[in-house]
Amino acid sequence: MSPAPVDPGAGAAAPFTAAMIQMRTGLSPEASFGQAATLIRQARNDGADYVLTPEMSNLMQENRKSLFALLQDEDHDSSLTSYRTLARELKIVVHVGSLAVRVSPDRAANRSFLIDPAGEIVARYDKIHMFDVDLDNGETYRESANYSPGEAAVVAETPWGRLGLSICYDLRFPALYRALAEAGASFITIPSAFTKRTGEAHWHVLMRARAIETGCYVFAAAQGGKHENGRETYGHSLIVDPWGTVIAEGGTEPGVVMARIDPAMVTTIRRGIPSLQHGRRFTVMDPASAPGHLHLVRS
Repeated sequence: MSPAPVDPGAGAAAPFTAAMIQMRTGLSPEASFGQAATLIRQARNDGADYVLTPEMSNLMQENRKSLFALLQDEDHDSSLTSYRTLARELKIVVHVGSLAVRVSPDRAANRSFLIDPAGEIVARYDKIHMFDVDLDNGETYRESANYSPGEAAVVAETPWGRLGLSICYDLRFPALYRALAEAGASFITIPSAFTKRTGEAHWHVLMRARAIETGCYVFAAAQGGKHENGRETYGHSLIVDPWGTVIAEGGTEPGVVMARIDPAMVTTIRRGIPSLQHGRRFTVMDPASAPGHLHLVRS
């Protein structure tokens, strides 16, 4: 039997305004934070209560030697310190989609940080699924060459309900999102740096699918455009409601994408389509042992 999902409907929180900070991260952590800070201030001035930045908000560096020359551990990371100071100054929830942080002399983590309005880190999440692919257009990515994968899914408490954390390539593993929803998440975050090619093909349909199958809001702040390191990312930061409707979307340029979020809609949608309550365990039968299985006869 699947675990019973936590019902977020009891005492649903008041609506709030969420803002996706779309960036074009460069090679310098200082310049990248400056870009983010300007956009976060803009979002706050426009009424945002919660802001999310994309994956790799501090730097996008493919060269291993150059990457590790810039990396710092969490306790000494200047970008993280700056984000915490900004959250405290603006009295806003700042969710850093991810930073590259050093976890050993030769390994890094792709780590998300949820920061409260007092500047305290209330949740961390290390990206579980590593993006190791060879695309047919010649692009090659080996995230596992530099980064250690996380091992735990994370759900965090916010003033508006539970928030499930994930990062980019995690998007392609729906079991993670089912687990987050069954743990009571009403909102799922998918900060990303999707390639242009895969984004054009899969971005919208996968984001909408994750919202529909969980009955959650999906928050997806994205990198967009041509970066200093030559990589081109898709952009199109999204906010998707629990019905699967895109309620806010960006383009390819840096900017702010905002929407008003009603937590009560999660309850309404899940009551109408209670699929989280109907999950059942099952086995996959080996076709060779199934009665009446087909045999291929060659003459």
